[in-house]
Amino acid sequence: MDAANHVGSAARPISAPCGGTLGSHLARRLVEIGARDVFSVPGDFNLTLLDHLIAEPELNLIGCCNELNAGYAADGYARARGVGACVVTFTVGGLSVLNAIAGAYSENLPVICIVGGPNSNDYGTNRILHHTIGLPDFTQELRCFQSITCTQAVVNNLDDAHELIDTAISTALKESKPAYISISCNLSGIRHPTFARDPVPFSLMPKISNPMGLEAAVKATADFLNKAVKPVIIGGPKLRVAKAQKAFMELAEATGYPIAIMPSGKGLVPEHHPHFIGTYWGAVSTSFAGEIVESADAYIFVGPIFNDYSSVGYSLLIKKEKLIIVQPNRVTIGNGPSIGWVFMADFLSALAKKLKKNSTALENYRRIFVPPGMPLKCEKNEPLRVNILFKHIQEMLTGDTAVIAETGDSWFNCQKLRLPENCGYEFQMQYGSIGWSVGATLGYAQAATDKRVIACIGDGSFQVTAQDISTMIRCGQKSIIFLINNGGYTIEVEIHDGPYNVIKNWNYTGLVDAIHNGEGKCWTAKVRTEEELIDAIVTASGPHKDCLCFIEAIVHKDDTSKELLEWGSRVSAANSRPPNPQ
Repeated sequence: MDAANHVGSAARPISAPCGGTLGSHLARRLVEIGARDVFSVPGDFNLTLLDHLIAEPELNLIGCCNELNAGYAADGYARARGVGACVVTFTVGGLSVLNAIAGAYSENLPVICIVGGPNSNDYGTNRILHHTIGLPDFTQELRCFQSITCTQAVVNNLDDAHELIDTAISTALKESKPAYISISCNLSGIRHPTFARDPVPFSLMPKISNPMGLEAAVKATADFLNKAVKPVIIGGPKLRVAKAQKAFMELAEATGYPIAIMPSGKGLVPEHHPHFIGTYWGAVSTSFAGEIVESADAYIFVGPIFNDYSSVGYSLLIKKEKLIIVQPNRVTIGNGPSIGWVFMADFLSALAKKLKKNSTALENYRRIFVPPGMPLKCEKNEPLRVNILFKHIQEMLTGDTAVIAETGDSWFNCQKLRLPENCGYEFQMQYGSIGWSVGATLGYAQAATDKRVIACIGDGSFQVTAQDISTMIRCGQKSIIFLINNGGYTIEVEIHDGPYNVIKNWNYTGLVDAIHNGEGKCWTAKVRTEEELIDAIVTASGPHKDCLCFIEAIVHKDDTSKELLEWGSRVSAANSRPPNPQ
């Protein structure tokens, strides 16, 4: 392990013969499941536990500036590695990380949230502890986590600690949702016979579809699709949780159907594939993709989430009788049967063998397709435009990069980027918490060391979580952050404008320079024209390719994508519907 990346800690041995302590057991479990970097904020209830996590040679403890960012970092890490973990202290830390854990729950990410809890002797007493709201009830934090985690474990007794920890971790992995584990502050360093030095390696039994249900679902779907004239396939965000990307492409190859993605499915389907036609997002779809999807006589949505944002204010022109929905463990065919305990990957692979080749819709797309126009050329020293900025970001993308798109107009501009093979892409569409991308960039870059992260963040979002630029520098990360400075919450402006959408302007590069403070590798630039942008990208990709690069792009406050203008008006209409008559 790189000592430079062991942030805020120097590994030191713990005096625990045989290594059979609760803390060492938890540390090994995290390593076994792939969470080799753990994001933390120290507090007096978790300090001893942090000592034991540091003592695990294969585990890297990363200290964050606040609990919210630690949770966002674990979210970003889970997107790249399949699981993430964070450690905070009791109540003041736990309630601070709640928002990030709720976001991970909404995005189906297994994040293990570990909290240092009260001394085991204090449970069942009438004592009032610090870091609480002043009542002798220690369950407030637990109750808050119950609705945003799939399982909760309060470890205040060594006899069942092994079982509670393993059950919580396995449940999180099986359900692909966050788990909450509270560890009493006086137990981490105590040995117990159940914490063997070499526990049985952690493993999970694979889920297997009900054979009769699978056969029935495949037959009903094949009969439905083989009668269709111009069917299409649309990939959604739950392809990730179902681990079905490979099976999805098997189906696409076998059928010849055109492939579209829902906006929240971007990055889960290869966009270099010849059948790929773009994003289906109702009125703000990729040009010609929306027309092909909505004119189809059968559409199979694989792992969709239909909410007010993805449906553009409930305005999709999708008819239920033409619709097949494939969820991670259920298939629903039109107005007909809905068959459960049929797992997505099994179903798609089996269906691919039963469908006839039909490229009618793809041929229609190729007939009507017209390549997108290029942004108007900038005059010398003309103020930078957003479409020019993203034209140059597009040219930066390779299989060795990954894009993180913050909530806001970056959703729409990044959605239009064409991802090369193996280029990563992440954003948080279901929860849409502004500021998510700073912590997520930290976590994703820490996990995906083979990629250079390109983060597109609005100024309003950055002001929420800016501090953990500090942690990126401490970890020696080499991401490129484009800070889009347009003076406010532009996405909110297009939904409903008001003076509250204008923010105080910061000297963003000056702030990052102050955080850098001459320690570690960091380079900043402020760009106002295309010429300055080109110079900054050349510098970030060349002389400063091995350090964190922060480029502040100053653009006009009303310079937005046309998609945001359309989407904002439709979401506004959905939000302002009058009450139904009583």
